[in-house]
Amino acid sequence: MLLKQDLIGKIKDYFDLNIYETKVWLALLGKGIASAGEVASISRVPRSRTYDVLESLEKKGFAIVKIGKPVKYIGVKPRIILEKLKNNVRTDADEKMLTLSNIKNTEEFTKLEELYDESINTVKREDISSALTGKSNITNHLREIILNANKEVIICTNVMEIISKIKLFQKTVEQLKKANVDIKFALSGDEKLVKQIETKLDVKIKFVNIDAKFFIVDRTEILFYISKDSDIAIWLNSDFFSQAFAELFDKVIKN
Repeated sequence: MLLKQDLIGKIKDYFDLNIYETKVWLALLGKGIASAGEVASISRVPRSRTYDVLESLEKKGFAIVKIGKPVKYIGVKPRIILEKLKNNVRTDADEKMLTLSNIKNTEEFTKLEELYDESINTVKREDISSALTGKSNITNHLREIILNANKEVIICTNVMEIISKIKLFQKTVEQLKKANVDIKFALSGDEKLVKQIETKLDVKIKFVNIDAKFFIVDRTEILFYISKDSDIAIWLNSDFFSQAFAELFDKVIKN
C-alpha cells in the first residue's frame, strides 16, 4: 500500500502524531489486522522501531491488540479517534478554564491588580488611548470598558454585529441593567432583525441608517472601528471627544 507523502504529512498534523506513528496507523487501517512484521513491511517503518510505535499507538487509543497468538493489531476507526480527540480538547479546556478562574482568588493575582492600579493612576488619561487589532482583542476590551460603566452606555452598530456576539451582549446588558446603567441602543441593517434583537435583549433599540460601529461609555471613553469590516478599532479615553460624539448621536436619534 503506497501512500502519498502529502497525505501522510496532513494526517500527521491533524492527529498530532509523529511520522512513524502516522505510517503505522495508516498501515493498520489499510490492512485491517496485522502483525508487527506485516506492519513494518507495509509502512516501511524499520522493524526495530515498529514494536515501540505500535505500543505508543495503543496507549494513545489509535490501535488495539487482538486477543490470541501471534500478537496482532487492529487500527481504530478514524471517526472514533476524532471524537476521542475532541472530547480530550473539551476536557483540557474545562480544566484550563477552571485553573484560570481560580487564579483571581490567589494572593499573587491580588498583587498584580494592585501593581496595575498603582501605576495606572500615575498615567495621564489621554495617554491611555490606543489602537486595538484583532476581533478577540477588541471584543475583550469592549466588554471590559462597558462593564465598568457607571451611568450610561451608547451602542451604535450593525444588527449583524450584535447577532454574531449575541451571548456576549445578552450577559452584558443584563449586568448593566442590574447596575442601573442607562443603555442607548441604535442599530442599522435589517429592521426586522433589529426588532428581534430588541425582544431578545429586552431593551429599547432605535433603528437607524447610520453605517457605523462605535461605543461610548459614560461620555468619557469611546471605542470605534475605523471601517465597516475592519479588525482595527480605536479606543480614546477622552472626555472632550466622547462628549462631542455622544451629543451628535443624541441629535441624530432625536431627528
